[in-house]
Amino acid sequence: MPVTVLLVDDEPLVRAGLRAVLEAQPDIEVVGEAADGAAVIPLVRQLRPDVVAMDVRMPLLDGIEATRAVLRTVDQPPKILVVTTFENDEYVYEALRAGADGFLLKRARPAEIVHAVRLVAEGESLLFPASVRRLAAEYGDGDGGNRAAREVLARARLTEREAEVLRLMARGLSNAEIAARLVVGTETVKSHVSAVLAKLGARDRTQAVITAYESGFVAPG
Repeated sequence: MPVTVLLVDDEPLVRAGLRAVLEAQPDIEVVGEAADGAAVIPLVRQLRPDVVAMDVRMPLLDGIEATRAVLRTVDQPPKILVVTTFENDEYVYEALRAGADGFLLKRARPAEIVHAVRLVAEGESLLFPASVRRLAAEYGDGDGGNRAAREVLARARLTEREAEVLRLMARGLSNAEIAARLVVGTETVKSHVSAVLAKLGARDRTQAVITAYESGFVAPG
């Protein structure tokens, strides 16, 4: 089955470019388009895409609020890949905090666009870890957010190995790379990652990593 994608961007040329890149792949199908976040929920319910490529800045409903709305109201929501012009953008960080699975730069090369869609569809959520570290350092240091993140981490009571896996996730390592670093099997790493997500109450790896940064468990600098 191909990975199905919904494109959401107020610029027709951006949507056309993404469609051309993605539909050139035999394992990816673009099933719909929208020009604003306000149209996302009915289209997601109708088309059931695997991935939504979501612009951050749109005139009626931006990508942050659209992401929150999808995750709040849709059963079995799709993965959400934020598409942005500027990576070092508070809007991007807020979209990730709201539940987006990763982000993609509009200037990305075709191969990077395809890789990003496949990556989030497979659940390997975190993209551009160095950028997420910078975003966390710049925008993730509010007292309230840090306090809440610290409380989440304290309640999680991660084991020593789970804590080690979370640190490696925060550095952007994939399951296979973590397995090689720890000299264990990939399935063992998947079990540890699942345990970390469950204990933190995180939807995916991105949310877990943001909690790690905002709690001070991992230094974002």
